[in-house]
Parts: sequence; C-alpha cells; structure tokens
Amino acid sequence: MLAAQEPLWPPGTQHGYHALTYGHVVGELVRRISGRSLGTFFRDEVARPLGLDFWIGMPAEHDARVAPIMPVQPRAAQDEVSEFFARAMSDPTSIPALVALNSGGLLFPGAVDRREVYGAEIPAANGIANARALAAMYRPLALGGSVDGVDLLDEETLVEATRVASASSVDATLGIPTRFALGFMKAMDNRSLPGNDSVLIAEEAFGHAGYGGSVGFADPPARMSFGYSMNRQGQGLGINERGHALIDAVYRTLGYTRPERGGIWRRP
Repeated sequence: MLAAQEPLWPPGTQHGYHALTYGHVVGELVRRISGRSLGTFFRDEVARPLGLDFWIGMPAEHDARVAPIMPVQPRAAQDEVSEFFARAMSDPTSIPALVALNSGGLLFPGAVDRREVYGAEIPAANGIANARALAAMYRPLALGGSVDGVDLLDEETLVEATRVASASSVDATLGIPTRFALGFMKAMDNRSLPGNDSVLIAEEAFGHAGYGGSVGFADPPARMSFGYSMNRQGQGLGINERGHALIDAVYRTLGYTRPERGGIWRRP
C-alpha cells in the first residue's frame, strides 16, 4: 500500500517526517532480505546479543512490568501548541491531521496500553524499553559500531548512516525545521518557535526522541550513549525540559559548552 501510494509532493522537493510509516518500510526491507519480521530480527540481532530489556512485539508474560502511559495534560489555557498539533486540530485535510487521524487510533490517549499493541510489531511506535536499554542499544554506535564482541555496523556504514541526509526549514509534516540522518534525528534548535520541538544534542550525535519526550542517542566523539524514558508524557514533539535537563547535565560534566544565545552543545 505504501509503495502504491501517490506522493504528496514531487520527490526531492520537500522533506516530511514519517511518524508511523517509516518503520513498516524498513520492516519490509528486513523481511525480504532476512526472512524475518523486524521485531524478530531486532530480538535476534540486537536485543539478545546486547542483553537489552527491549521489545518490538513483546511477549505477554512481560505485560505486568509495563508502566501505562500518562498522556500530556495542558498546563494552562495559554500554553503554546506545536505547529503540528495546531494544524492537525484545525485542518482535517492537512498532513498532520492525516498522520494523527490515520493512525488506527494509536496516537489517541490510552490506545497503546493494550495487549494487542504490546504484542504487535509497529516499529516506529511501539518499541518497549527502559532507559538503560535505550542507552545500551546506542552504546556500540558510540564506540565505532561494536562492543563486547557484538558488531552492529562497520565504521564506514556508521558514518554514512549518521550524517545529515535530509533537512528542511519547514518539515512538510511537523511544520518546523528538522534534520535527519538515515533514520536518526540530528541536533535541532527550535526554541524560538512555539512548543518543545528541539533536540539539543551535539552536532556529531544522533538518535531519536519519542512521543512525550523520551530519547536515546549516541555521541561518538564523546564516547557516550544516553537513554531517558518515562511514562508521563510531556509537551511537544522533541525532547522536553525534563529530558533536556538530564542531557545538559551530562554534557556539562564532559566539559561541553553551549552558546548563551542558544545553539547546540560544542565539544571542549
């Protein structure tokens, strides 16, 4: 269905974030090459070798260990709303509305806290892990692609996978400036815009924020991997103030600096 869909704009002329479909596209490539679903491939090739408490398609025996999601609550009537949500709520024909309303209900409050979702393989949306697992998954990528005898990527592939591959001053989906490598978010400073839609990490770092403010990333020059997870969601589409406070503390400890008037973290 994705392959047959007519593009919403001429290819190469715009960039737009694939909130849910990206994982299925990657999953089909993995299935055709390996013969395994993405969740099975991830378990066999990444989670088990690295000892991660991380699932894409979680067995039922772990259900009781999962903390239910607490949807974000507006703190005040004057809270600034991200461009994505503003457009989704005001224009049902917009791309944000298509993303939010065409999700099978997955983006609605409480929708993910069900056995059907825990056990499904929706690789852009229902990975279940804790912060330790997020950091441990990125650890090999922070150390050249391998650690403790587990090889995820060779150095040449790692460089190719983590450089900026697409960027836009107005993401056609999110409505904000975004920068992406091949599947990874790169540093984005959108603090001058409404909402918490920034990813304030160093330029060489790469990773991804989760809906509500969770995040995992690797920073090879710092030889650091980082994970933060929570069940109480925060405002915005990027990393909110809770996650950024932790990231800021780590970078300061490593001697990194950030310009007073804004910007991303810089190596000492």
